[in-house]
Amino acid sequence: MNKKPIILGIESSCDETAASIITENEQGIPIILSSVVSSQVEVHEDFGGVVPELAARSHIEKIDWIVQRAIDDSGKKIEDIDAVASTAGPGLIVCLSVGLSFGKSLASSLNIPFISVNHLEGHALSPKLNSKLSYPYLLLLISGGHTQFLAVNGIGSYKRLGTTIDDALGEAFDKTAKLLGIKFPGGPQIEILAEKGNPNRFQLPKPIFNKGGCNLSFAGLKTAILKISKDIKNEQDKFDIAASFQKTIEDILKKKTEIAFDEFKKIKTVENKIFVVAGGVAANKKIRSMLTKLCHKNNYKHIFPPIDLCGDNAAMIAMVGLEKFKIKQFSNLDYPAKPRWPLDENAAFLKGAGVQL
Repeated sequence: MNKKPIILGIESSCDETAASIITENEQGIPIILSSVVSSQVEVHEDFGGVVPELAARSHIEKIDWIVQRAIDDSGKKIEDIDAVASTAGPGLIVCLSVGLSFGKSLASSLNIPFISVNHLEGHALSPKLNSKLSYPYLLLLISGGHTQFLAVNGIGSYKRLGTTIDDALGEAFDKTAKLLGIKFPGGPQIEILAEKGNPNRFQLPKPIFNKGGCNLSFAGLKTAILKISKDIKNEQDKFDIAASFQKTIEDILKKKTEIAFDEFKKIKTVENKIFVVAGGVAANKKIRSMLTKLCHKNNYKHIFPPIDLCGDNAAMIAMVGLEKFKIKQFSNLDYPAKPRWPLDENAAFLKGAGVQL
């Protein structure tokens, strides 16, 4: 019986220090042997956002212990590891460098392959950790730093269909939460507050709703929340703003996803229509419910990662490492950190003033 590869994944692109060990069974189904994630909420909450230097220092302090914990929890020995996969980008370069350097050093000391991983590719492949997923598929990546529709044709093969031209969706959630007086990271709390509010009280803008294909914009929505939040008089006002914001986001995603379905059909004729939603915001239950219904209406199979694997984690990094290991796609030990690393490197950069849609 051939030995199944055992991969160590390391993630340090922003404010989570994470390590994971994965392998696969005889049928090629991935098995998570361990997954350890250490958050830095207490480090950054007083600043209302991530402070890169503090995040990097926290990574340095924790990474040795986090990796050892992942190895211990897996029931394996360090000598059993066949390859080390580390996030190389995109992200905060001072943070990326910590996990990247640690991964290279460990791979070198064990004399095993090192694999550099695109953090976004980790999200893109994360549903493989709990479902049978075949290419091609349509991906909606919604996280704190990215919001994109992509056609996923295979490992390393992506075509971007649409993207945000300003704020990422997760960023819009966090900024709205901050305006409502919710401590960082407040995005996940918006959904909780929205349950108590009237979603029709405030008519919020839907930027580029009727143009720009499946590109998105959230900056104007954030500005509207800023104006409304100045007149908050009681808790019910907060609940109503949160509910109105949540509903507006659902409306925008519904419209843009329908357009993405049409765009996906134009570039790839497939028998099985598959729609994958990944990234931190994919944990939002209302968004999941809305997109699930939309998939049923359009005969798409919908796939979400488990809630605990929506946010940044190392299991998804190890997952990409496993896929690359099987095709011997290894990286040199001088592979650089990439603060900007799009999945579709041929796609136009659509951010900043003067963007033409």
